[in-house]
Amino acid sequence: NAIKAPMPGLILEISVIVGQTVKENDSLLILEAMKMENSFLSPRDGIIKSISVLLGDAVDKGQLLIEFE
Repeated sequence: NAIKAPMPGLILEISVIVGQTVKENDSLLILEAMKMENSFLSPRDGIIKSISVLLGDAVDKGQLLIEFE
């Protein structure tokens, strides 16, 4: 029910808002790490419960990014 950062990086884009319904494989956010952009896709259909980061935030490995209901 949660998306966590697999590596340290910088949040470049957030494509969803709290309360939004998403389908499997919808784009959620983009994390830049080691000069590469990593897109995070929804692992399942669901509703966004919380977004724990802001645009431009630096994140650590294992940090909570998005939580589903």
